[in-house]
Amino acid sequence: MITTQKKDSIIDIKKDSLLIKKRDTIAKDSIKPKEKVEDIIVHVASDYTIQNAKDKTVTLYNEANITYTDIDLKAGIIIVDYKKNTLFAKGIIDSTGYIQRPIFTQGGQESEQDSIIYNFKSKRALIYGLKTKQGEMFTYGEKTKRVNDSTIFVRKIRFTTSEKKIPDYYIATDKAKLVPGKKIIVGTSNLVLADIPTPLFLPFAYFPLSETSVSGFLIPAFDTGSSQRGIGFQNGGYYFAISDYFDLSVRGDLYSNGSWGLRMSSNYKKRYRFSGSFNLSFENNISGIRGFDSFSKSNNFNIRWSHSQDSKASPNSRFSASVNLGSSRFFRESQNQFNVSQTQTNTFNSSINYSKTFVGTPFNMNLTATHQQNTNTQEITMTLPSLTLNMNRIYPFVGKGGVKKTPIQKLGFNYAMQGQYLIKTTENDFFTSKMFETARSGMTHKTSTNTNIKAFKYFTLSPSANYEEVWHFDYIQKNYDATQNVVVTDTLRGFKSYREYNAGVSLSTNIYGTFNFKKGRLKAIRHTFRPSISYSYRPDFKDKYIKSVQRSVDPLDLEEYTVFDQGIFGGPSGGLSNSIGITLNNVIEAKMAPKDPDSDEEDEKITILNNLNFSSSYNIAADSLRWSPISFSAGTRLFKDKLALNINGSMDVYQVDENGSRINKFNSNIFRLTNASLTANYSISSADFSKDKKEDKNKNRDPNNSQDVIGADINPTDNIGQRNAVNSSKEDKNKSANLYRADIPWSVNLAYSTNYRNNGISGGEIGVHSLMFSGNLELSPKWSVGYSSGYDIKEGAFTFSRFNFSRDLDSWQFNFNWVPFGTNSSYTFFIGVKSSVLADLKWDKNKPPDRRLF
Repeated sequence: MITTQKKDSIIDIKKDSLLIKKRDTIAKDSIKPKEKVEDIIVHVASDYTIQNAKDKTVTLYNEANITYTDIDLKAGIIIVDYKKNTLFAKGIIDSTGYIQRPIFTQGGQESEQDSIIYNFKSKRALIYGLKTKQGEMFTYGEKTKRVNDSTIFVRKIRFTTSEKKIPDYYIATDKAKLVPGKKIIVGTSNLVLADIPTPLFLPFAYFPLSETSVSGFLIPAFDTGSSQRGIGFQNGGYYFAISDYFDLSVRGDLYSNGSWGLRMSSNYKKRYRFSGSFNLSFENNISGIRGFDSFSKSNNFNIRWSHSQDSKASPNSRFSASVNLGSSRFFRESQNQFNVSQTQTNTFNSSINYSKTFVGTPFNMNLTATHQQNTNTQEITMTLPSLTLNMNRIYPFVGKGGVKKTPIQKLGFNYAMQGQYLIKTTENDFFTSKMFETARSGMTHKTSTNTNIKAFKYFTLSPSANYEEVWHFDYIQKNYDATQNVVVTDTLRGFKSYREYNAGVSLSTNIYGTFNFKKGRLKAIRHTFRPSISYSYRPDFKDKYIKSVQRSVDPLDLEEYTVFDQGIFGGPSGGLSNSIGITLNNVIEAKMAPKDPDSDEEDEKITILNNLNFSSSYNIAADSLRWSPISFSAGTRLFKDKLALNINGSMDVYQVDENGSRINKFNSNIFRLTNASLTANYSISSADFSKDKKEDKNKNRDPNNSQDVIGADINPTDNIGQRNAVNSSKEDKNKSANLYRADIPWSVNLAYSTNYRNNGISGGEIGVHSLMFSGNLELSPKWSVGYSSGYDIKEGAFTFSRFNFSRDLDSWQFNFNWVPFGTNSSYTFFIGVKSSVLADLKWDKNKPPDRRLF
């Protein structure tokens, strides 16, 4: 009998006749025979279902599907045999080939095969032409025997992480044992590339397949003597999968000349709360041969910590950290941390910050610990910590409903308190008790008030007043030592304070000038002029705190000082200040009509001159040199905001003496240019010439932002898993590798910088004068070249240069990074599997820079 789309609900259980008799007084045996079929078998077929009552078989044809307990089987043909408690599944052969291969799913594990025989009773299976995926690993086998849910034996098996229908590589072996979701254990295996066997063999192999992180050994990379430290290995160690929230990896390096290194790194994350990473590195570097003059030894370390808080964790408080501290020579001497950008950095900076807003009040608090380290001078400055309490501006005289119309209603007050513990030390005294001997601490309290008044219809008059109180918890005392004829400065612990205040008023307005044009696309040019004049007064607060000390054998040779001179916030302001300030700001804009006069597009507003500013001041109370230097700045954007130009500098109206000090005599040409700088940044790419391009309106909008002309970082050699291209982008990983015909994507970033200085004695000179450039070139969708370099026009030589070559090989990644010349001349070569499962299947070769120890 032939039926269509019929679901079988027959259960093959033979009922014992004793079951229908009257219940015996003897209790039933507690041992019950296990049923052969444990649940209902539901089946569906697209074309037909044939049930054979005599042989107790059911045959399903075309898009057949059977579900039984946690088993889901799809195939072209499925035959269920109730006598043998088995099912058989295979595909269908048509004009296109062998289609509808069986897909077997059980317990979340899915496999595809040419054919399968499954036994309901024993739950064993015999599979031909197996294809299954365990995590990132694809497994192919000619003949597979499934013993139970946790053990599978496979013959003629291939392993690969390639997602292609025909894998570009695989590991071949005659037999293997597979435990789904846990591991694969294989015998002698061979690496095959593009179906061509290689000479690489392994006597046995173990592949973990856990979908969660597991602990295990980290295979080291061997160094065959690319440096003066001899042969050795790098990045060998152990990975600890501690929990779902954080992990820990411990790695080490060892060289034949005795150099060694140790690194610990951890990543942690808690969803909706926080995430971060921690890295600690220590290296014992040896150069030369012990006993010779060229022998040198150094111990370097580096600590990095990054922590960020999820915005959902606490809306009114936030904790973050960015720490980078250690030995100044760490990146310059390390053989492992091959980060070229770090070798060009002259400072290490760290910051740990906690901020809190007090809801319902105008107050907020910020607690910060900072660290700045100059790698050239090895000087370290730290604040441990800096506490700031701010009160947002309040308006105590505001009208009903928050109305602020009158000057009294606009009168606002604010308050800020800052306490700081400052340490200035050197790298040699770092982490020792000596670093605290010169520590300074103090606190400031600042408050201010201001308002504004409309004057003469077009002007704004803004009076203001400021008050500051400074507390120092240490002070100095100077005494003359007659025996050594020197002034001795002692630092004493105790409380000292002083107060300052000042008041001022400013008058400002906006003047607009518009020039209209009747012909052409240019419709109008508008000039916005914002002049401002201010007056400020501050008494002399220093005079009453001045002390005198004898500084030579002459008792009349005195040196003046205050007890606050070396304090964390300095001493009080000296001299009477009664000054007038002048500021001139200019902005020039243009309005352009659309290219098509009949279009509905709006007129385009273009900034011709983003800013042109001048500022200076005149001190009425000074007896000489009343005019301060005139500062100026200008900035603009050209060529559809792709070129950003910035100019700034200062001019002085006074002459200088032979020592370079200003004298109260005007220059003959009035203004003397003392310094000036010019920066220009320009970015262009092939997309700018594309007809269907989509412009990023936010790109390069800020004329003050420079392009990244140093280039991307070279990944360290201790990366695990996929090595991304140095100039990679988030593109479709399955993009075609066909060559471009005429359109080759490219990009160029240019940065020009120069400055001029004139001390008024020896004439002007050019300081920095250089051109930096970087960019990318995509030879094909999977071939990319990155470059960064520069030319020092003043010195006539190229600056630090680097080239990066990257090739996406589908399952593999190829990177070649090259620094052709200079103190950092080096290269790194890497080719390896992207997947983290086979991260150790790689070839990593590098020639590091000559890490000389100083």
